[in-house]
Amino acid sequence: MNGRMRWLVLVIKLAAEPSRHRVAVWRELRKVGALSLGQGIWAVPDVPAFADGVRRALALTERAEGEAVTLEAMGREPADAARFEAMFTAARQEDWAEFLADCGKYDAELAKEIRQAKFTLAELEEEEQSLERLRRWHRDLTARDVFGAPSAAEAGERLRKCAAACEDYAERVFRALHETPQESR
Repeated sequence: MNGRMRWLVLVIKLAAEPSRHRVAVWRELRKVGALSLGQGIWAVPDVPAFADGVRRALALTERAEGEAVTLEAMGREPADAARFEAMFTAARQEDWAEFLADCGKYDAELAKEIRQAKFTLAELEEEEQSLERLRRWHRDLTARDVFGAPSAAEAGERLRKCAAACEDYAERVFRALHETPQESR
């Protein structure tokens, strides 16, 4: 190998009907972060982070009695490899943009609860679950962002701010719960 990334290229053929098989394979490959190169053609860097997702997509194809061919590839020229890397990084950049937008929604939701003084344990539990979903999503994106998209660092910082905001909200909830009995005396 000459220092360029090796890729797995999946060529998948499935019957048009029932469509649930095509959709299941498509969802699995999208979930793992595979790059769609055309109808039924997908690529992922040949690194361990993608192995399970590729295996699941191939198993789904087999169960649907489809055909799958897996090829190992590298760019023929350094420019080819660079284009593949750029396409993959652009896809990860889109993922990070979506993640950052969800962090913004999370911040807005916490701010709304604080404005409305909705300091309940049920609401806190809901916000903690949302934060945990963001953490899992961040872990998944980090695992498949093998080339380091530009927004990755910003996303990590934004997640830390979301966690700090949740901690602040938790303190407000516990303070409100403990102050209420004293106020009624």
